[in-house]
Amino acid sequence: MIAENPSDSQTSHLTPQTSVLHIPTMAELRAKGEHPDILFWVGCMGSYDERAQKITKDICKILNHVGMKYAVLGIEESCTGDPAKRSGNEFLFQMQAMINIQVLDGYQVKKIVTACPHCFNTLKNEYPTLGGHYEVIHHSQLIQQLINEGKIRTEGGESFKGKKITFHDPCYLGRGNNIYEAPRRALEVLDAELVEMKRCKTTGLCCGAGGGQMFKEPEHGKKDINIERIEEAMETKSEVIAAACPFCMTMLSDGVKNFNQENGIKVLDIAEITASANGL
Repeated sequence: MIAENPSDSQTSHLTPQTSVLHIPTMAELRAKGEHPDILFWVGCMGSYDERAQKITKDICKILNHVGMKYAVLGIEESCTGDPAKRSGNEFLFQMQAMINIQVLDGYQVKKIVTACPHCFNTLKNEYPTLGGHYEVIHHSQLIQQLINEGKIRTEGGESFKGKKITFHDPCYLGRGNNIYEAPRRALEVLDAELVEMKRCKTTGLCCGAGGGQMFKEPEHGKKDINIERIEEAMETKSEVIAAACPFCMTMLSDGVKNFNQENGIKVLDIAEITASANGL
C-alpha cells in the first residue's frame, strides 16, 4: 500500500506493477553504505496532516520520476522548532534545533529540500547560528530547476490549459526569502492563465497562520485573515488557487469552505499541480 506517513516508511522506490510508493530513510541507506543526493525534510504538517500528506507523496513521486536519489529522516526527524520560536519560547527552539543538527550532521547531510516555508526559513536562516550549515531549497525551487533542465514536462497528465490560476505567496517564501518566480515558473509552463491577486509578491497578504497563529484562536477583530485572502482570490475568478505551504493550504482551504466554493475552486500545492500535469 502507499505509505500514509512518509516519515515512517522504510523502502525506496515507486514500483509500477503494484503502484506502491516506497520512501527510503537515511538509516536504511547508511546500512547499505549509500548516501542520497538530497534529504527530503518532510516537516510536521507533511507527516501528520492528512491534507499535507498528499503533497508529501506527490513530491516523492516527482523525485522518483526524475531519478533523484533522496531519503527522509523518518522517525529521527522532529520539529524544527519554528512554532516554539515564533511563540516566544527561544529555549525550546534551541533545544529542538540542536537535536536536529546532531542528527543531520551525524548523517553528513549537505543539501535539504522541504515543502514547508517555515521549515525552509528555519533550517536555512536560523540553524547556522547554532552550527547547522546546509544548502536548503524549497520544493518549488527544485521543481523550477527540474523544469529548466527538461526533466519535467507538462504532458501525459491533467491539462490546465486555459484555466485561470492564482498563486498565493507564502510569507516565509516570498517576503521572508525573496522567492517569487520559482512557484510561478511551475504554473507558467502549464499554458494556464496566471492571474495575480491585488496583493501579491512583495505586497502579499499572510494566510493568517504565521507567527504561531495556526495553533491558537484568532484575536477579536472584524474578519479572519484567511477569509479576506480568499475574497481577494475569488475576485480573480480563478478556478485554482495555487499554494506552496502546508499552513497556507489549510487556511486557504478553510476559506474556500467558508464560502461553500469547494466544487468551484480547487486549492492545490505546486507539487500536486506538477505531478498531476505529468501524469504521476
